[in-house]
Amino acid sequence: MVTLREYETRVVEGVRLSTADRALCAGEQLAARLQVRELAGERLELTAGPSVGVVRLDACEIRVLPKYVGEELDVLRMLEYAAGRGLPALDAARTVRGGAPHLRDMVALLVTEQCEQLLARGVRRDYVTVEGDLPAVRGRLLADRQALRHYGRLDRLACRYDEHDTDIVDNRLCGAAVDLAARTARSPAVRARARRAADRFAQVAPTRLGDLRTALAGLDYHRHNSHYRDAHRWAALLLSGGGIADLFSPGPLASRAFLIDMNVLFESFATRLLREAATGTGFTVRDQSRHRGVLRDELTGRHYSEVRPDLLISGSLDGEPLRRPVDIKYKLYDSRKLAASDLYQAFLYAQALSRQPGDSMPTCVLLHPGGTSAARESVAVRRWDGTTSARVRSVSLDLPSLLGAPGGAEQPMALARVFRAVLA
Repeated sequence: MVTLREYETRVVEGVRLSTADRALCAGEQLAARLQVRELAGERLELTAGPSVGVVRLDACEIRVLPKYVGEELDVLRMLEYAAGRGLPALDAARTVRGGAPHLRDMVALLVTEQCEQLLARGVRRDYVTVEGDLPAVRGRLLADRQALRHYGRLDRLACRYDEHDTDIVDNRLCGAAVDLAARTARSPAVRARARRAADRFAQVAPTRLGDLRTALAGLDYHRHNSHYRDAHRWAALLLSGGGIADLFSPGPLASRAFLIDMNVLFESFATRLLREAATGTGFTVRDQSRHRGVLRDELTGRHYSEVRPDLLISGSLDGEPLRRPVDIKYKLYDSRKLAASDLYQAFLYAQALSRQPGDSMPTCVLLHPGGTSAARESVAVRRWDGTTSARVRSVSLDLPSLLGAPGGAEQPMALARVFRAVLA
């Protein structure tokens, strides 16, 4: 196994890619998240991006660890917190033996545990429409099919009827996930547990799942299947290869790569964090709010393009209205200057969307991961006459400490500190 962290470049000796490996690494889907380049002398140059997980090649297994978060289990905590749920009990150290479990095996374990609970409770049945040839009429007789296929016969009748069956999408999704876990998990213990669950789901839901996106879009939760939510959430994450949109289609990459995009995850995590922090303060937090009237074409008078900040916090401070745009970036700005491109975007948000009490300078906050001792930068736009017109402030989130706070006694204090820093 080859291990590296996000954004790290590493050269590995004595590794020779197979033909299937070269085809996989040459694809745009994987190259955008993990670059694998062959060098002379059976060496590989690996360059990781902002994705965490594991890629299994014939030549080796590549494991990308988080750089800003802490451990891989913390990535799962971020996923659960962003989804509005607490992390379920996971005794990975006991179940996954033979070294530290990687992210994909932990997700496979969670899928298996949830599916085992469903099997113990009894899988759900629902009415499904079935068409078949029967010796007696059941449901509706399909006259056109009967005339075309069984003209003049009375012993074979083409019918369409409803069957109360377990072979439904709820169970097919679970079955597909534990089957994938049984075939691809690195841990023998996880594979064994997943195989037992997969065998039982194959009996109750033998029909293949088909397209994952179609299956997920067709799910409708109600009182009869609400207990399937957790199993489906982890199943979708495993089957999609980490939840990346272009990995939903079946193929070799979906089963050999599991990479979670930390840019997307950090934005979702920070959004929920600020929403919880704003509870009871009178402030509202809107994500991805669209503003079409900011940029206009002066020749036609029409909207030129829309402006959409990651977050827009609105409320009143000391009786005066305040509106604060927030731009979320998954970049470590503790040890380097804010990127010019990020500043330009944030300055536009400050000029167009910010509203400060009194005559204060329009401000946008750039939210990023970092340590508790990180110095907060403040960059202002200075006009030709020496006056300043807008300001960008950087605020860092100490992810390891925040991930320990949700659900604990320190949670209200941690959220309050973050919210005060954003509104300062």
